[in-house]
Amino acid sequence: MSTAAPTRTSIFSGRYALATVGMVAIVAVAAFQNLAMTTVMPEISRDLDGETLYALAFAAPLAAGVPGMVLAGNWTDRSGGRVVAWVSAAFFAVGTAVVMTAPTMEVFLIGRLVEGFGAGAIDVVLYVLVARIFPDELHGPVFAGFAAAWVLPALVGPALAGIVTDVWNWHWVFAGALVIAVVGFSVLVPTLRRLHPPAAELRAPWQRARIGWSVAAAVAILLLNVAPDLGAWARVAAVVIGVVGTWAALRPLVPTGTFRAAPGLPSVVLLRGLVAASFFGSEAYVPFLLQAKHGLSASTAGLALTVAALSWAGASWLHGRLGESRLTAARTFAVGLGLVLVSLLAAFAVATFDLPWWVLVVGWFVGGAGMGAIYPRTSMLTLRFSGEGDDGFASSALTIADASGSVVGLALTGLLFVGTGGADTDVSFPLVFGGMVVVSLLAWAAVRRLGPVPPPSSPVADG
Repeated sequence: MSTAAPTRTSIFSGRYALATVGMVAIVAVAAFQNLAMTTVMPEISRDLDGETLYALAFAAPLAAGVPGMVLAGNWTDRSGGRVVAWVSAAFFAVGTAVVMTAPTMEVFLIGRLVEGFGAGAIDVVLYVLVARIFPDELHGPVFAGFAAAWVLPALVGPALAGIVTDVWNWHWVFAGALVIAVVGFSVLVPTLRRLHPPAAELRAPWQRARIGWSVAAAVAILLLNVAPDLGAWARVAAVVIGVVGTWAALRPLVPTGTFRAAPGLPSVVLLRGLVAASFFGSEAYVPFLLQAKHGLSASTAGLALTVAALSWAGASWLHGRLGESRLTAARTFAVGLGLVLVSLLAAFAVATFDLPWWVLVVGWFVGGAGMGAIYPRTSMLTLRFSGEGDDGFASSALTIADASGSVVGLALTGLLFVGTGGADTDVSFPLVFGGMVVVSLLAWAAVRRLGPVPPPSSPVADG
């Protein structure tokens, strides 16, 4: 009597296919928006006379995303997440519309704040969807799918954004992003019906204190990012208040022991924040350097972002294929951090020694691969260290670390860039990338404190 061979469950098998497609579509929307924004931001800052607010344009949505993440995490643990997703999408769409029509840099920043609040909230919903719909053994392939969602936007996004800006203007870039966002969310809608409210005994109470602290964290982070535009003494005061305020406000929003890299979830959250700070704090200045110092067009300068997104997707796919038995957490983080450090050193060398622009493009390709290894593993470990009923908190903590790390990195690079004279000097770009090299080295401490990783749990039932 013969027995059928066991079939390997896939993220595209019948009961998971629509959820996978919907979530990947949302990630693709975010990818296009991110890559397009980074590509055309130098033109926007010139058009709206906002070079001193350059870093703030990237920091504003990330800071606003912090209260969005906390509120979404708490609300999702209470209600399941369906309504949260709709509200989040509405905020994102309204914010994008404001950005698209902005006549001044101030209005542009308001739109970015609204947009960021919605984007931060929808990120949490996606993580909760992964935790509640997919079994543990599919978490890696799902996060690899998220990375793969960057491939098409990486191939066409920067070039398309640059061409649209060169032929018409940057406003049309965000008009296209708004259309793509509406289409992407419509694909996700059927999946949202599977986010059922938890049982009454598992329903989390409203955490008003955490929500209040998240607003305080956003204000403190934004204060850090406006500091470069202030006078000398006001700048010092803003930095001191911003640093202390950010630390104090983030402590209740992340697991206990995060800032001392306690084993388990705290060290994972800290690692994510430090890596985000070093890479994204630098990435905002990569097209800027290529355009300001090497004379490249917006579409050509976006090539660095394209190759990094492609290598990110490729490394994430490889990570998902190899599995945990062949690629341990310690090995993954060691390789990933090493590749990120190489990319930052390449950027520093190009900025300091006026090396050919393609050296920076190659370096950023290497860094993208490092991020593609680190990000899915930190996402997997976050879900592994949490359980049903607190996966909303754990997911929001990881996304908060991601956003806060990025925005603190942007604040630091903004201070270094504006404080030393900006694009008109020869020291600003080297200081930006050199400072982020130092930040990336701090991430090694968090890796060394990770501790034992629990094995995957048994597959969850489809619900």
